[in-house]
Amino acid sequence: MKSPAVPELQHRTVLLDEAIEALALEGERRDGIYVDGTFGRGGHSGRILGQLSAQGRLLAFDKDPEAIAVGRALAAADPRFDIVHGSFATLDEELESRAIGEVDGVLLDLGISSPQVDAAERGFSFRHDGPLDMRMDTTRGLSAAEWLATESQENIQKVIREYGEERFAVSIAKAIVASRAVAPISSTRQLAGIVAGAVKTREKGKDPATRTFQAIRIFINQELEELEVGLARAFDRLAPHGRLVVISFHSLEDRIVKQFMASRTRLPQPDRRLPIRAVDLPSPEMRLLGRVKPSDAEITGNPRARSAIMRIAERIPLGARQ
Repeated sequence: MKSPAVPELQHRTVLLDEAIEALALEGERRDGIYVDGTFGRGGHSGRILGQLSAQGRLLAFDKDPEAIAVGRALAAADPRFDIVHGSFATLDEELESRAIGEVDGVLLDLGISSPQVDAAERGFSFRHDGPLDMRMDTTRGLSAAEWLATESQENIQKVIREYGEERFAVSIAKAIVASRAVAPISSTRQLAGIVAGAVKTREKGKDPATRTFQAIRIFINQELEELEVGLARAFDRLAPHGRLVVISFHSLEDRIVKQFMASRTRLPQPDRRLPIRAVDLPSPEMRLLGRVKPSDAEITGNPRARSAIMRIAERIPLGARQ
């Protein structure tokens, strides 16, 4: 069954071919149920639907109202597809409500989409002046401006240091608190200027505000907390031979993904003092299938792909774990 085309709205989906290949949508697996945890502008979802049979199903998630509008148009045209306005961390509840027990594959593309970065009104980018928002879901929660207006210097410093891995976090937090005492920090250009004044040195070619903007965005959207919950729930729902495919774009995300997959592929170590037969030893629950980075050609065509890392793992059937 051919899926309707999905408009990508100037967004280039990173590792598109590689991610679809990693899901192994061939043979009987074309009849399966899959999850696209981050719909974005539908690049991965459109390709998945193009590979699925008439019996296959795809459930997608996104917090961005603009992405949801694109997804709902696709759902209206393709009965195999459904989309949820919310985080993939709610996977359990959404599968339960649809009477779905197991899924054959979960894809998480953790990157922020180009339309979000390039739209000044979303407040994600220090390169475009706009309101300091940074929320993925603009219908709920505090904006970055609201949070910075009231948060303590200590907590601002902690967020910038931990989520931005910023060594100048103390100076930046002090500058933010000093600036807001004079006037509210309401625009991206304001915040970028404050950070630039507080950062004494930076790697060549890197804007001083890069790490601070990343940190605040991650915190406002609870990205790392949702990733940890979402990975666990995705694993719990994977059918035997089900694939987990995750594309991350910075070290904090990739570290969580790497450690999660390792924890499911590592053999638990039993107490050596106990008389346990080899056949009774615990076995790993997943096997790692690889790590993929964008090609030089993809990075040349889409520089935003340069930091992407895709990790692939497969659930091992119980009977095959010995």
